[in-house]
Amino acid sequence: MNEDSGAPLLVIVDAANVVGSVPDGWWRDRRGAAERLRDRLAADGVPGRAGPVEIVLVVEGAARGVESVPGVRVESAGGSGDDHMVELVEREAGRARLVVTADRELRRRVTELGADVAGPRTVRP
Repeated sequence: MNEDSGAPLLVIVDAANVVGSVPDGWWRDRRGAAERLRDRLAADGVPGRAGPVEIVLVVEGAARGVESVPGVRVESAGGSGDDHMVELVEREAGRARLVVTADRELRRRVTELGADVAGPRTVRP
């Protein structure tokens, strides 16, 4: 992990992938599921990560428009959520970045750019 900049760890959370990792009826209310994930991140942060973190929750599709809250910046992807997350990783080169997703192709793309990856259980009980 590259931590040269002194900036806090940037944690980019793939909302659709994390929400979809548990079959709890999220598909009936995608926006509500993303808001619950946002609220859990705001309350709990990233378990097991000491020190300051900057959390960015990337939403797409029916979850677009979810508002940011203190502790979690929400970004609505205009197109592909995966592409948006890759752009965030590229834009923040020079600092430690962790992408939370189980999507294999996204994991491959961001690790090629020097980001670390973790699965949905990192932020979801």
